[in-house]
Amino acid sequence: MSLNIETLNPQELAALIKRANSRRKVLAKRKPAAQTKAAVAKVLKASGWTFEELYGKTGGSATAAPAAKKARKAAKGRSTGKVAPKYRNPANEKDTWTGRGRQPRWVAAEIANGRKLEDLLIK
Repeated sequence: MSLNIETLNPQELAALIKRANSRRKVLAKRKPAAQTKAAVAKVLKASGWTFEELYGKTGGSATAAPAAKKARKAAKGRSTGKVAPKYRNPANEKDTWTGRGRQPRWVAAEIANGRKLEDLLIK
């Protein structure tokens, strides 16, 4: 987050300082991360669990399982498989189009010749 304090008026600057000081107090009350991690590990060990069993593996994408990568890829809106064709070229039965992506040239040519897209639907 980038904040240009040069453009703040005195009231905004005072409010920012107040918020920063209160945030500093909150952070100062926290225990160190390593200490908290050790306490959690101790509780898990006492109950017979491991962190990985409860929450799965941790780490970057280099260690992520292939299924997890595929799930992330699908979550980004990408297609995960083939789609059946929806339109067929009447001049050449082998030419088909799913209706996704750019229109093939034969679809554009048929539309330019006065046909409607609905006329090209596979029945």
